[in-house]
Amino acid sequence: MSTLVAVILFAGVLLYAVFGGADFGAGFWDLTAGGAERGRLPRALVDRSIGPVWEANHVWLIFCLVVLWSAFPLAFAAIMTTLYIPLGLAALGIVLRGSGFAFRKASVGTQAQRLAGAAFAASSVVTPFFLGTVAGGLASGRVPDGGGGDGLTSWLNPTGVLGGLLAVVTCAYLASVFLIAEARARRVTELEDWFRRRAFASAGAAGVLAVAGIFVLHADSRHLFDQLLGPGLPLVLISAATGVASLAVSQRAAPRVLRMLAVGAVGAIVAGWGVSQYPYLLGTHVKIGQAAAPDPTLWTVVIVFLVAGVVCVPSLVLLYVLQQRGQLETI
Repeated sequence: MSTLVAVILFAGVLLYAVFGGADFGAGFWDLTAGGAERGRLPRALVDRSIGPVWEANHVWLIFCLVVLWSAFPLAFAAIMTTLYIPLGLAALGIVLRGSGFAFRKASVGTQAQRLAGAAFAASSVVTPFFLGTVAGGLASGRVPDGGGGDGLTSWLNPTGVLGGLLAVVTCAYLASVFLIAEARARRVTELEDWFRRRAFASAGAAGVLAVAGIFVLHADSRHLFDQLLGPGLPLVLISAATGVASLAVSQRAAPRVLRMLAVGAVGAIVAGWGVSQYPYLLGTHVKIGQAAAPDPTLWTVVIVFLVAGVVCVPSLVLLYVLQQRGQLETI
C-alpha cells in the first residue's frame, strides 16, 4: 500500500512538472522577450497560450502536498521543518506570479502594467528554481528523518543548486517547444522561428548542465549518481532521445507531435529521478514503508484519489482540449 500511494504521489509530481513547468517556462520567455515593442508579439502569444490554464495547473501541486501530508506525515514534517526557506520562497513566487499575471491585464497605467508584468516574469524563474532545490535537498539526503535539518545547507548545496538550474532550463525548453506548436497552430511563422531558436538554446543549456551534473552528483550525491546510471538510465536515454527528436522535427511536425515529444523529454527525466530515488523517500535513510501512515489512512487516500480522478480529471481534460482549440480566448 505504501508503494502504491508513493506512485500516486509521484504521478502528481510528474504532472506538475509537465503542466506547471510549461507555465513557468512561458514566464521565462516573457521575462527575456526584450523591451515593450520588441517583446510585444512573444508576450501576446504567451498570454493567449497560458491564460486559460495557468492557475488550474496548480491543482497538481496542491494534490502532492495533500497526499504527502496525509500518507507520509513524518516525512512531510521533516521536509517542512528543514526546507522551509526554499518552500516559502516558492510559495511567495507562486502568489506574486499569479497576482502579477492577473494585474498586468487589469491595470490601466503603463507603469502598473510593467510592474505587474515584471512580478509575473521574475517569479516564473524564481519559483521553479527553489522547487528544484527542494528536489535536490531530498535526493541528496540532507533532510533528516526527525526534521529540523539545516535551513540553508539542506538546499543551498551543489545538488540543490544543480536541481534548481535544471528546473529553470527544463521549464524554458518545455515552454519553447509548446509555444512553437502554438505559433504553428496559429500560423504565425515569425513567432515560430523566434521560439525555435530559444528551444535550441534552452536545450543546449540543459545539455551543458546535464554533463556538469555528472561530476556534481558523483561528488555530492553518489547514491543518486549510481542509480541514474543503473535503473534510471533507460529513462535518461529516453529523455535525451525525445528531446533531440523534438528539435529535429520542430520545423515540420504537427503541433500535437511536438508537444508529445517535449512532454516525453521532461516526463522521462523526472521519472528517472523517481526510479533512482526508490525505495527511499528521504535520501537513503528513510524508506517509503518507514514513513507511511497506517494502512487505513493509505486506503482512504487511494479511495479519495479514485473518486477525485473520476470527478476532476474529465474537467481538466475538457479545459485543455478547449484551450488547444482556442475556444477560451474570449473568456
